[in-house]
Amino acid sequence: MTGPTEDRLALASEQDRHSAADWEKITAAVLRKSGRLTDEDPDATVWTKLARTTLDGISVAPIGTPADLEGLATAGRPTREGAWDIRAQYDGPDAKAVNQAILADLNGGVTSLWIQLGAGLTAADVAPALEGVDLSIAPVVVDGGIEGAEALAALDGLHADSNLGADPLAVQLRGGAGADLGQVATVAKLAQQKGVRGVVVDATAAHDLGASDAQELGYALYAGVSYLRALVDAGLSVEEAAAQVELRIAATDEQFPTIAKFRAARRLWARVLELSGAAEEARVTRIHGVTSRPMLAKYDSYVNMLRTTVASFAAGVGGAEAVTVLPFDSALGVPDAFGRRIARNTSHLLIDESHVAKVADPAGGSYAVEKLTDDLARVAWDVLGEIETSGLDALTTKIAATVETREKQIAQRKRPLTGVTEFPNLGETLPERTPSPIADAVRRYGASFEALRDEPAAAPVFLATLGPVAHHTARATFITNLLAAGGIAVEAAGPTTDAADLTSKYAGQKVAVLAGTDKAYAEWGADAISALRDAGAAYVILAGKPGDLAVDDSAAMGVDALAFLNRTREALA
Repeated sequence: MTGPTEDRLALASEQDRHSAADWEKITAAVLRKSGRLTDEDPDATVWTKLARTTLDGISVAPIGTPADLEGLATAGRPTREGAWDIRAQYDGPDAKAVNQAILADLNGGVTSLWIQLGAGLTAADVAPALEGVDLSIAPVVVDGGIEGAEALAALDGLHADSNLGADPLAVQLRGGAGADLGQVATVAKLAQQKGVRGVVVDATAAHDLGASDAQELGYALYAGVSYLRALVDAGLSVEEAAAQVELRIAATDEQFPTIAKFRAARRLWARVLELSGAAEEARVTRIHGVTSRPMLAKYDSYVNMLRTTVASFAAGVGGAEAVTVLPFDSALGVPDAFGRRIARNTSHLLIDESHVAKVADPAGGSYAVEKLTDDLARVAWDVLGEIETSGLDALTTKIAATVETREKQIAQRKRPLTGVTEFPNLGETLPERTPSPIADAVRRYGASFEALRDEPAAAPVFLATLGPVAHHTARATFITNLLAAGGIAVEAAGPTTDAADLTSKYAGQKVAVLAGTDKAYAEWGADAISALRDAGAAYVILAGKPGDLAVDDSAAMGVDALAFLNRTREALA
């Protein structure tokens, strides 16, 4: 056997076979076939046609190029070696049930525990919740400020990776009283005595309110800097203070922005420690990634498995030292045993079967990811400056603007939510779960549509399908899915031949929706509308653009779906 020849081993980075112009030409041809480009548009237009803009105003190109690496302002790579810590989350209200869940998770491969107080659990519940747990093996994170510190003050043998989790600024951001930074010093000193960490910078507090990636990172930096100052003022050295801090960041199903966010967080925190005068070996960043709560959907909750898989993959690739995959049924309340099993197995699948953790910083060197990481870090640093100047009120104002933009995109279905705004299942029966204060406190991205689903319309609409099935099926499917997203059922006419045939299948519904081709609308749409009104339809909607037809409303791609659904429900009332 002869060995492979040298040209077969040539790497693209060493021997580029195609230029950017070649890619532009091929891609432009595809876009012209789909109608997104005209023959007059230059090929280079593909860059703007395929680029997307994040909620932070960062343009993300369709592919990366070597030019993306020019002028980068930040540097730094994830330092985690091997598998990440699989950290499971627990909240109330029953300490015994939490203990059973903890023991099951530990037997199932969870490597650390995260207990949240104030959600039905109190400091007195921590000991019974941890009954039977070897604290010298299983790291424990207890969130609860001073209460959490008091709960663990009597617990000996804590693992060195345990954390008492003081974070008063997160409590303030979530709507609590003003932050008492003296708590941080008290908890940190107790943590030092036990040889564990004491402070969590929980940036998910900003994320849960609707913050963008840069706003979440800006808040994390602001809180982290505030805690460093408080600890140094209390007598700790910068290095000792830095060793007390862990960052907690949300991971969403937007894969590349999430990878970039975790990489940017590491660079930014290292820069903060550098400017604080910490020794180089002390500029260590420990990041806990948590799959996003707002991205989880209450309806069609099994889709959440896909969302959390992408999110945890991105957090792991981004270098998170610990990853918490929230169970797919978390949006419904306290998760059940199946939800917890799937959550912990998601990390096992990525680590043990997909070997995602075998490679350090697998996204490193990617032109697009390096550019996105740098752009995001720059914007986040600017957000930090604004908060430092104007306080947390400046952040909440920026978050409100982000929420408005996101809500508009979701309402127009430019930011689709599978199972909520797209392909909803009106016949679904939601699994029953014990209510969770944490789940109820988060506004999910699909909350406006879920509110409509919570109270379905009392009556269906008549789907007036024009012509044979092959002709009307596209628009009928579009409008049926759109109405279902607002809790509105349809009763379809099926194949029809003319206005008389159509009205013979009409059963007195208050609202009728026409669905057919443009040709059918032109040929007998007006007759169909007139016949339906004569038969008793009080409100007529057209699937598509109305043109000259006299209808009360219409719905086409790009419509403000939420406003349309509310108008339709009012007509049905």
